[in-house]
Amino acid sequence: MPSICFYFQVHQPYRIKKYSVFDIGADHDYFGESIKHDKSNEAVVKKVASKCYLPANRVLFDLIHEHPEFKVSFSFSGTVLEQLERYSPETIESFRRLVATGNVEVLDETYYHSLSFFYSNDEFVEQIKLHRSKIKQLFDYEPKVFRNTELAYNNELATLVEKLGYKGIVAEGWEYYLKGKSPNFVYRPQNTGKIKLLLKNYKLSDDIAFRFSNRGWEEFPLYAPKFAQWVDAVNGSGQTVNLFMDYETFGEHQWEDTGIFNFLRQLPAELKKHPDNDFKTPSEVIDSYPDQGELDVHNVLTWADTERDLSAWTGNAMQKSALKKIYELEEEVLSSDNEQLKDTWRKLQTSDHFYYMCTKWFSDGDVHKYFSPYESPYEAFISYMNTLNDFKLVLRRAKQQAIS
Repeated sequence: MPSICFYFQVHQPYRIKKYSVFDIGADHDYFGESIKHDKSNEAVVKKVASKCYLPANRVLFDLIHEHPEFKVSFSFSGTVLEQLERYSPETIESFRRLVATGNVEVLDETYYHSLSFFYSNDEFVEQIKLHRSKIKQLFDYEPKVFRNTELAYNNELATLVEKLGYKGIVAEGWEYYLKGKSPNFVYRPQNTGKIKLLLKNYKLSDDIAFRFSNRGWEEFPLYAPKFAQWVDAVNGSGQTVNLFMDYETFGEHQWEDTGIFNFLRQLPAELKKHPDNDFKTPSEVIDSYPDQGELDVHNVLTWADTERDLSAWTGNAMQKSALKKIYELEEEVLSSDNEQLKDTWRKLQTSDHFYYMCTKWFSDGDVHKYFSPYESPYEAFISYMNTLNDFKLVLRRAKQQAIS
């Protein structure tokens, strides 16, 4: 009997504008908040809210009322919640309405969608605290399951997350670490006690998230009855089918005219046709099924690219240099006791900035180019490092003023 577990990631970064060397010392508006144009953060957030969040939320709300057993889960970055509060408050209200149904679980993550676990455990824990506070403020909700940025995961992360009190953590279900096991079972991270590990069924998830509108795909077009049959095939050989994907799949990555919303509307009814199928949130999956033993993920596993590692963010010298420089500022920023500087420093940690610097141009190149607001990875790096150089000047000036 497989339970169908939907998890959607909702995230938008504060994108850095094209920031030149001539702006250093003169312009401290790194994210273009004072500039109105069609690629500004405000414009992007409003566009995605209109194309994805609002219509998808309406579909989910209707589905929950049509099928009271239908359930989903979300993880929101703090950066998207801030921008929605500012630029699209009606979207925040629509998410609140969904959570209030009781059929929606909210997961925790790092507030600034950062890779901080791999650079500073103290910063990682602080961002989780900030995230928990934001989720409590907006949704009156206390998450019990954790999702790290980009599904970046390893044994050490699970150990720390268990110490923080979470009962579950989610990760990519990649064959390399499964070693013949199925992602459709609940596992226990190595060297932990009670925390459980839920793995994404990436093949079925990516059929929706990436392949849905691909006319060159042998299974195109994908309709709900066909997909439900694929899920049904797990009966007798799995506990849960974890369908994890970006929420922007609906209406943004897969446009409305592809039929993605109709697919979503029809899917619960098709899945229910098999009497053994049901819907569960991550917490319910964890509470319902015993783990099937330990899973050892000794290196870093993510949900990105064919390598499923951190190379999308740390694979070249530009990315390594930028990450090193931003985390080198930790002690100086935190000792400044300046909340605005801390916030800016943390916005500069968001993983997207380093993803835009990726220089992979093979099977994953088109994906990177689609998400980047820059003409090239080198332009992304230049804008980032120029911004960082100005931020250092602002930081040193603030310290001098505090001393005087």
